[in-house]
Amino acid sequence: MAVIRKPRRVKTVRERTECRYCREKAKYIDYKNVESLQKLLTQRGKIFSRKRSGNCSGCQRKAQLAIKRARYMALLPYAN
Repeated sequence: MAVIRKPRRVKTVRERTECRYCREKAKYIDYKNVESLQKLLTQRGKIFSRKRSGNCSGCQRKAQLAIKRARYMALLPYAN
């Protein structure tokens, strides 16, 4: 019985890209900055995933907290 081997995959080196908040060196994401927070939401008001928004994990957590604060202060809708 012959052994079938898979061809090896060639690893490509990807350029490391920073998220928008790391590029700006933002330590705090302001909940009052509604224009920037709306870019992280869908039309229905759901928060985009990290992969979709391009945020790193730390900035995604900060953005999530800022969105929740803005919703509580009625600056952003919970749902449309």
